[in-house]
Amino acid sequence: MSTGTDRYQSPLSERYASKEMQYIFSPDMKFRTWRKLWIALAETEKELGLSQDGKPVITDEQIEELKAHAEDINYDVAKEREKLVRHDVMSHVYAYGQQCPKAAGIIHLGATSCYVGDNTDIIVMTEALKLVRKKLINVMKELADFADKYKAQPTLAFTHFQPAQPTTVGKRATLWLQEFSLDLEDLDHVLGTMKLLGSKGTTGTQASFLELFNGDQETIDKIDPMIAAKMGFKECYPVSGQTYSRKVDTRVANVLAGIAASAHKMSNDIRLLQHLKEVEEPFEKNQIGSSAMAYKRNPMRSERIASLSRYVMIDALNPAITSATQWFERTLDDSANKRLSVPEGFLAIDGILDLCLNVVDGLVVYDKVITKHMMAELPFMATENIMMDAVKNGGNRQELHEKIRQLSMQAGKNVKEEGRDNNLLELIAADPEFNLTLEQLQATMEPSKYVGRAPVQVDAFLANVVNPVLEKNQGGDQRIIEKWLKNRRSTVVLWPVFLWNCPNKHIMFALISNIIRRPHRGISDGNADGNSVQKMWHF
Repeated sequence: MSTGTDRYQSPLSERYASKEMQYIFSPDMKFRTWRKLWIALAETEKELGLSQDGKPVITDEQIEELKAHAEDINYDVAKEREKLVRHDVMSHVYAYGQQCPKAAGIIHLGATSCYVGDNTDIIVMTEALKLVRKKLINVMKELADFADKYKAQPTLAFTHFQPAQPTTVGKRATLWLQEFSLDLEDLDHVLGTMKLLGSKGTTGTQASFLELFNGDQETIDKIDPMIAAKMGFKECYPVSGQTYSRKVDTRVANVLAGIAASAHKMSNDIRLLQHLKEVEEPFEKNQIGSSAMAYKRNPMRSERIASLSRYVMIDALNPAITSATQWFERTLDDSANKRLSVPEGFLAIDGILDLCLNVVDGLVVYDKVITKHMMAELPFMATENIMMDAVKNGGNRQELHEKIRQLSMQAGKNVKEEGRDNNLLELIAADPEFNLTLEQLQATMEPSKYVGRAPVQVDAFLANVVNPVLEKNQGGDQRIIEKWLKNRRSTVVLWPVFLWNCPNKHIMFALISNIIRRPHRGISDGNADGNSVQKMWHF
């Protein structure tokens, strides 16, 4: 018997994506949605009075039979049938009909394959966007907490990765947070404009329904709105060919790519800060950083974020090129590409956001190292203030400016060429033209004097931009569970409460198991591309 080790398995499923995102793109979700769409179509046709010779074509008994088997997909029957007919939709029509003999003749009535295929794709992408949105907001919440906590912690800013005017640790985090906020705006726009294809037939003209409903235009106009309402959507796209426009996939993929770009930027900054030993991502007690260098503490999670993010950004090209190359009312060269690019883009961004949450939630700030680096550069940053104080003591501004330039060059040479500490203050104190003592100069070396309005900017950004979004979205399932699971030893007994009150039980089970197994709660990898993952459950 095969154990699965003799064939390729996607790392996205095996290592990175959560169970809840994997469920959304699972065969169960797909084919159960197909059956719900067939039920919605049959109900709509019945409610609109579809009849033949005065008798209803579809009966309540047939619909109830369809509903009774909406969840239990007979995969074996469908698989065998597809070997014969080489058509996945007709194979499942046949399999459903085997379970529902009374309704077999009215399944898929008036529809084409894209009725189930494309509408399901829209539904699946919509559900996946909702999950991405939840996780994105969770990341934003953790970043907001981090920014608020360290809003007044001075740190060197960098331009061109060279020391620049100081900022604060929290202010830097708001730069990451702002990019995720922009991503949320884009996501909400796309999510708010998702529509179903509806049931428009082989070329989008609804010709089959003209035949079914004897040319009754007013009745046919009601079909798409009724199907949309039954499937939880406000409307369908007003026009289409056989498929919904593949431009929709492009818009969705671009949202994912935007989130990936933001995550990549943040992870790169964290990797550089970890090199400076100023900020460090979570590191497990028994985690091994390198097989050769036992002392290593590699930023492997941030590296993994960057690696997966590049994949998502490049993946966005697939739907864009597919959309651009579709012929007329439809071609099938989109299908194989969509099966890969859309699900894997979502699985990857799901893993990225879980990693981002893990990293931000466990970021360690080494304030003493930050202060040491700050104090090594601060004399250069403070020269303008020093010059102003010297002018107040009777000095000439232009002459002092030249003096400071020369002394700064000398101090820089001492640091770079001789490996000595920055002695600019001592050089200035020794020059009588400044008329300042070393003690007076050192009194100006308070880092908080040089961060400008950074703490105030953090407060304003959180209060005016971020907190209203978080308050509007508080109470999401995953956030609630995480708070209850802070002390998991005492809360395991409360899980039935979550499950009892959650309408989507399989998603809730997946959320709980995924949170417990989160990387910083017990998954330890080797290097980012290592061959083994140890998953430990802690209770």
